Amino acid sequence: RAIHAEAEGEPYIGKVAVGAVLLNRIGSPDFPNTLSGVVYQSLALESVSNGRFNDQANTDSLRAAKEAIAGYDPTYGCLYFWNPATATSAWIWTRTIVVQYGKHVFGI
Repeated sequence: RAIHAEAEGEPYIGKVAVGAVLLNRIGSPDFPNTLSGVVYQSLALESVSNGRFNDQANTDSLRAAKEAIAGYDPTYGCLYFWNPATATSAWIWTRTIVVQYGKHVFGI
């Protein structure tokens, strides 16, 4: 559901990339070490804050989640993603952008 809520209008690879970021966070000492911990971390995902996370995931989002879980990481290990056109946090712009898919950039 997090992939769907965060990347519904993005290309398929962008959906996989969002899933990969969530999984990459689990392995980072800077984030919770469980998927639920990562998803529900305070202020981590806008879709949890605004309730969009509760929407049913579509087929593409479910398939993207399976690919990310299987190890496909088109972000090359990134821990962050954001939409440059809507990002308001000055801190997020201190991250190094690695790749862009659709409207999201992915960074470390």
